[in-house]
Amino acid sequence: MDKIIIKDLLLRGIIGINPDERENKQDILINLVLYTDVRQAAASDDIADAVNYRSITKRIIDHVENSADFLVEKLVTDIARIVLTEFPVERAKVRVEKPGALRFARSVGIEIERTRTDFLQE
Repeated sequence: MDKIIIKDLLLRGIIGINPDERENKQDILINLVLYTDVRQAAASDDIADAVNYRSITKRIIDHVENSADFLVEKLVTDIARIVLTEFPVERAKVRVEKPGALRFARSVGIEIERTRTDFLQE
């Protein structure tokens, strides 16, 4: 499988369980590795045959900016679900981090790896 890598997508959104986290947007750092076959797009040089990572990024931005999850676990799973059910991606590794969430740590986060079938069975 080929990989599409989206690195260090920095967004702001509501996430967390503490009262100030429920009111104030904070930084959310997202990294993705999307597994797909790029051979057809490479041969045709046509965006219609490619996984459009701009569209994926816009969809993730929309979701993060309009959601207000309590847990990073929920947000990282939602992002994986979006990528795998709305786009021609077979497998995805998704990491969501909250920079500065823990004292003395640069960030805290969760990374998951899911396949399309993980969400089609729901």
